[in-house]
Amino acid sequence: MWQTANARQQGVVVFEDIHDPHNAEAVLRTCDAFGFHYAWFVFEAEEPFDPRRVGKATSASANKWLEYRVLFSMEQCLRDLRAGGYEIVATTPNEPSEPLFEARFPAARLAILFGNEHRGLSDTALAGADRRVTVPMVGMVRSLNLSVTAALVLYEITRQRRLAGMERYRLPPEERARIVGRWLARESE
Repeated sequence: MWQTANARQQGVVVFEDIHDPHNAEAVLRTCDAFGFHYAWFVFEAEEPFDPRRVGKATSASANKWLEYRVLFSMEQCLRDLRAGGYEIVATTPNEPSEPLFEARFPAARLAILFGNEHRGLSDTALAGADRRVTVPMVGMVRSLNLSVTAALVLYEITRQRRLAGMERYRLPPEERARIVGRWLARESE
């Protein structure tokens, strides 16, 4: 457990109005794989769901090992991220945006926003972001599945962080200890 907690990295993955919980759960599996521990869900237009209770098969039970926050306003989400000192990066297939493989992610406190499977991110989310990134595509299809997009984005952030020296991006030691305590409590449930 300590090895996993020590590999957790700073950052928040934000889901806005995800329609299909299984899509989000697939992303949670990627979050756990790359060490992103915090996931926030914003529900304004879609029916809320509990990320701990749905999609256990899709997430391979990764949903058990992450921490969640559920909000009902993107404006509140953006305010809370700003108050926490996060750089906010929106993912979108639309211009203007930086191509993912040219974008740099030096901020330790980084929040990545992913939108609804059909509508993408809201105007509020896009306007409130510090930056926008897109996954460059050359085919006829102009979008990817939510979990594929998230995997590419989280991989690229992790790749850049490893090259820059991952230790500065790790969660603080006291946070790691708190996480291990929570995991031990869950295992005894």
